[in-house]
Amino acid sequence: MFESLSDKLDSIFKKLKGRGLLKEEDVDAALKEIRLALLEADVNFKVVKDFIQHIRERAVGKEVLESLSPGQQVVKIVHDALCELLGATNTRVQLAPNPPTVIMMIGLQGSGKTTTTAKLARFFKKEGRRPLLVAADLQRPAAIDQLVTLGRQLDLPVFHSRETKDPVAVSEEALKSAKLDGRDIVLIDTAGRLHINEELMVELKRIKEKVSPREILLVADAMTGQDAVTMAKSFNDQIGIDGIILTKMDGDARGGAALSIRHITGKPIKFIGTGEKIDMIEPFYPDRIASRILGMGDVLSLIEQAQKSFDQKEAEKLQKSIMEESFSFEDLRDQLKKIRNMGPIENLLGMIPGMGKALKEVKVDEKEFVRIEAIINSMTPEERRNHQIINGSRRKRIAMGSGTTAADVNRLIKQYLEMKKMMKMFKGKKGFRLPKMMPF
Repeated sequence: MFESLSDKLDSIFKKLKGRGLLKEEDVDAALKEIRLALLEADVNFKVVKDFIQHIRERAVGKEVLESLSPGQQVVKIVHDALCELLGATNTRVQLAPNPPTVIMMIGLQGSGKTTTTAKLARFFKKEGRRPLLVAADLQRPAAIDQLVTLGRQLDLPVFHSRETKDPVAVSEEALKSAKLDGRDIVLIDTAGRLHINEELMVELKRIKEKVSPREILLVADAMTGQDAVTMAKSFNDQIGIDGIILTKMDGDARGGAALSIRHITGKPIKFIGTGEKIDMIEPFYPDRIASRILGMGDVLSLIEQAQKSFDQKEAEKLQKSIMEESFSFEDLRDQLKKIRNMGPIENLLGMIPGMGKALKEVKVDEKEFVRIEAIINSMTPEERRNHQIINGSRRKRIAMGSGTTAADVNRLIKQYLEMKKMMKMFKGKKGFRLPKMMPF
């Protein structure tokens, strides 16, 4: 999302770092460029004004201008200011002291509210909670079916009724059901509209009054930029919200919503949606997002993504196969599957410091992973374990079975052998040990 803004800031900071000493005029010139870059990224005008003033007060001090590396000092000041703008620290959902914790999901139609409700349920389930999904969106005909389908995918119950048109009654009955069934999280998917109107607000206020939610989370589409900020302020003024979930953060929007919404509403961003898949939601960490914007990478998020896909037993098994030089095509296929489960490869590269910019023009072909998997699947178990038996006729058969060419099969075998060669080199290093929970 922040690619354009990140590129512009990187260009500005390169000029600053290239100078041995900075004058106040240099800082002012840089701040003008930063101001323009933020406005072009669709950041709210008042937010930009306050942000630039905040940086200037810190950046023109004597200790910065006369330091050994003033350019780097300014980058740190901008990083810290971005963290503050985005909310300083991660803010978690507040759980009720006496379960169940009722969470009311609100937002406009088309923001991804129903899918986000299911994503959040999965998040809580992975934390050992017992969520109940509630289909209280009775305005959109397909909303109940959509939530039921998502609940089935997650193996979670969905409370719904096709007999009543009163979302308040559905919410109240769902709460009773949750208490009887020992459910400790109740996620209520409420109705949205294409725009804010009085009817919607009355309905949401009635639900809030009757079920007393512990948290009201607003789902906002990050792609709508300043419209998302305006909408969030309106919902907060009329209903009162406890936090925001920004969806479609993987899109090509300019990022203005993420950088403005906390400052304007005073409410924290608690989660971000990073893709369409049901597992693509993550807690919002202001310092990590600030680092991504400034091209510093996000190693902590990368490690967390790896931890979701790899467990320690598998890592030890992989290490054993490397040490014994028995790393097979089956091992390769398993590792590639796990890497793909971590999310889009380009997103992962962007989390590695410096890697996102270095590979900016490189487009990762996700189809290549599918092709490799198809080739390996077309091998016999014996061929996967022992590549040396794969002769010319076997290569032709594998190519036909996988819908590829003999050249593709040859290329994969060559890459596999190069990988084994590298592993052998690592094995020879004193004290070699795979990092915990990492793919290779």
